[in-house]
Amino acid sequence: MSKEKVETSENAWKRFRNDKLALFGLIVLVVFIVLAIIAPIIAPYGRDTIDMINIEASPSKVHILGTDELGRDVFTRLIYGGQISLSVGVVATTIQLAIGIILGSIAGYCGGVVDTIIMRLVDIIMCFPFFVIAISMAAILGPSIWNVMIIIGVLQWTNLARIVRAEILSLKRREFIEAAKALGLDGKDIIIKHLLPNIFAPIIVYATLGIAGGILSEAGLSFLGMGVKQPQPSWGNMLSAAQKMTILQSEWWLWIPPGLMVFLTVLSINFLGDGIRDALDPKLRR
Repeated sequence: MSKEKVETSENAWKRFRNDKLALFGLIVLVVFIVLAIIAPIIAPYGRDTIDMINIEASPSKVHILGTDELGRDVFTRLIYGGQISLSVGVVATTIQLAIGIILGSIAGYCGGVVDTIIMRLVDIIMCFPFFVIAISMAAILGPSIWNVMIIIGVLQWTNLARIVRAEILSLKRREFIEAAKALGLDGKDIIIKHLLPNIFAPIIVYATLGIAGGILSEAGLSFLGMGVKQPQPSWGNMLSAAQKMTILQSEWWLWIPPGLMVFLTVLSINFLGDGIRDALDPKLRR
């Protein structure tokens, strides 16, 4: 790594370190990820353990966040639900990155008919409301964690493709790209070795915000009964199980904790994404 790149990385880290909101987001995310990973170790009960004596019990020393309608410990299911919700966000975003970067790169570099076809496909997908198509696909494929990941990834890559295409269109006429062509490099090598490294910053920012969008989408689909199926917990289907008016009025421990986890996770990811954006491009500081 050249001295200039090292200095650039150090300056970006200094800018990120001085952003208190970004650091807050990073700390919260790390805590939630660690809790999700070590859930089998720290969980006071089994994920699906039923306690018939303490059905819908309020928080106490025995169950610190109470129990649900089957007597299952809410705190235990909350941290296990973090495994599902965070995994959906990460995997769905990975699918988005793969599709969006590949198609956006091809459209931007090739131009012409190829660009027109890909961009019209993007326009068609973006014309339809996400949840209408997602619910239809979930009804066909069936509700499951893997289907949710695929549905979110396949439907939400369009914005990234447009970003990548626009960045490549602005770069492919530069002198260093013309020099690479003169040296005999083919299109694939130019995209991978020269174009994509120069648009790394917006891709990273999109990835962080894409995870937040994936978590929200999973929560929405699970809330509608088209996402992760019980008894496997996710923050979305925990909220779905608390739709009754009696629960909303008198059993706050069944809906506030999962709702708060979704809120804090998405907020932290947004803070982190803004911090990374500002660190990588100080001209875009808020």
